[in-house]
Amino acid sequence: MQIKFQTFTVNKRFPLTISRGTTAQTTNIWLQITAEGITGWGEASPFGVGNHRQSTEKIQENLQQIIPALQKYSPWQRQEIEALLEQMQIPSAVKAAVDMALYDWLGKRVNLPLWQLWGLDRNAIVPTSVTIGINSPAGARARTRDWLQFMDVQLLKVKLGSTEGIEADQKMLLAVREEAAGKDVFVDANGGWNLMDAINMCNWLADLEIKYVEQPLVRGEEANLAELKKHSPLPIFVDESCFTSADIPQLANYVDGINIKLMKSGGITEAMRMVNTAKAHNLQVMFGCYSDSCLANTAALQLAPLADYLDLDSHLNLTDDPFTGAVVENGRVLPNNLPGLGVKHCASVA
Repeated sequence: MQIKFQTFTVNKRFPLTISRGTTAQTTNIWLQITAEGITGWGEASPFGVGNHRQSTEKIQENLQQIIPALQKYSPWQRQEIEALLEQMQIPSAVKAAVDMALYDWLGKRVNLPLWQLWGLDRNAIVPTSVTIGINSPAGARARTRDWLQFMDVQLLKVKLGSTEGIEADQKMLLAVREEAAGKDVFVDANGGWNLMDAINMCNWLADLEIKYVEQPLVRGEEANLAELKKHSPLPIFVDESCFTSADIPQLANYVDGINIKLMKSGGITEAMRMVNTAKAHNLQVMFGCYSDSCLANTAALQLAPLADYLDLDSHLNLTDDPFTGAVVENGRVLPNNLPGLGVKHCASVA
């Protein structure tokens, strides 16, 4: 295999604020793997959860480390490649880019989109949520209007966990609900609440018919999920607390669903394991994203027919996404019918 990569920087149309900070720009990695005259594409985007950080610089260093070791393999040897990356303790975002590129290569090799190759039903894909970051009530109203004008929004994901406390969260949430009357809403605290605030907020949110609460407690406080579960009338999903399928069994009795992100899981292969493990534990599944471009989000959408919820909107908030792929129809973000991931680089689009 011939392997090369390059960086690309993307800028958000609207900076996104969550409980851990604000993001306006990221520099991601575009990976290309070529064999038999076919090139597969993958993406690695930086992210951080607490002390766990995968920076652009770290991703680049690890790619430079593994390329010499990978060149002797064929794209058909995914199991051996996965074992090698695990043995070398390669970060998950790097694994995701490699795994994504190998699947893109496979789909192009057999001339089928991945969702079709796996026998999945594209019509089963649910609408994606769109994200409202932490803001003032007026700012949240304005952002909600922007989304409603941009597309046929069916579901809103509202980021809570404000440093100003749960009263600020409540005022912002009420503003969004009023602006988006009749739309389904769920909230994501990104670990921004303590246990008592989480209990209070889950009960308050239930009265507003919020669909569910995502990551109410910070990663590392999973032991408190059992107590929260006792007192919460709302379903609880975890994101930062669940990286791979190995995390699911010990969480299963205390949560109702998991958020799978390719950068956390290490790619499509592990995402499939997570779906199967979650379903075996009677948990719901959602697919989410970081500051991913259309490349990574279109890759996640190949598995979207298996998801109960989707939150794959990051590329819709970019002013300069270099890729095209997923299409928007009636509030849904869908993979197309092109082979592999179905992604093109804008410079190569006629």
